[in-house]
Amino acid sequence: MKRRSLNMAALAAACNALVPPLAQAQATSAWPTKTVRILVGFPGGSSPDIVARSLAEPLSRVLGQAVIVENKAGASGNIAADQVAKATDDHTLGIVINGNLTSARMLYPKLPYDPAKDFSYLSLLATAPLVLVAPAKEPDGAAFFAAAARNGDRWNYGSVGNGSVGHLGMEVLKTRSKGLAPMHVPFKGNPEVITGLLGGEIQMALVPPGIAMPQVRAGKLRAIGLAGGRSTVAPEVPSLADAGVRDFHLEVWTALVGPSRLSKAAQDRLNTEVPRIMRSAETREKLLNQGWQAVGTAPDGLVSRVKDEAAIMGGIITARGIRLE
Repeated sequence: MKRRSLNMAALAAACNALVPPLAQAQATSAWPTKTVRILVGFPGGSSPDIVARSLAEPLSRVLGQAVIVENKAGASGNIAADQVAKATDDHTLGIVINGNLTSARMLYPKLPYDPAKDFSYLSLLATAPLVLVAPAKEPDGAAFFAAAARNGDRWNYGSVGNGSVGHLGMEVLKTRSKGLAPMHVPFKGNPEVITGLLGGEIQMALVPPGIAMPQVRAGKLRAIGLAGGRSTVAPEVPSLADAGVRDFHLEVWTALVGPSRLSKAAQDRLNTEVPRIMRSAETREKLLNQGWQAVGTAPDGLVSRVKDEAAIMGGIITARGIRLE
């Protein structure tokens, strides 16, 4: 009888020891309890939208709940970012771009959210090196930069708007190449930038490879080089370093964030599933065909990227005195 009592006590102790892990597992698996929304601050078919939809379908499968993408375009993605920051339903996430996390606070004094305090950083999803493109008639390599230096501010460059990565990136490039001094012409979007290049309104632009390479491969534009090393998204394009531009590495990227109040259960589940999805062969191939390199980091990988790039962009914003309303 005594032996049986001891065995029962041991069994009870073992069961009690299992309660916290089981409870934690149940709490984790309990999220999500309804449809998950991913807000994208850009129109359907845009680069952030492509990444969001590449994530949403497989994420829905593993979560066992619908995951829908909602486009809330406007203000360079800041309208959607603000809605994510203020979400309270524990089921709203957001796809953001570089500027929303690295430069928006410096550019917009009245920005309604704080990128450093109002988000749960979840994952750096995908990256793409910017491609410097020019009209097809222009020379390539070092000869292009020599021509640009001769023309000074008589040449123009385009971007998708003041404060965009194409705008700030070109201002950084101007500090890396002696004599480079083109004037900025802002456009509504990358399609208009391409039109400006084809029509001769502008002579250069830094654009994502998914936008640039179809025109380059068709012989309508010339790819001068990638802002960084060679890349699988455009293997035929040399690095700008080959043209004499040193220390210039700049990518466009997309990240997954949630509001700072996002529950631990949600964060834990997403931190497990999202990197696994982004690193899968299926997702990597799908995004590569669209001009993106799938990444899928843990939260600290995103934090590190934001810190490094904010220092670069902050320097050029201060040096050029760039401010937006």
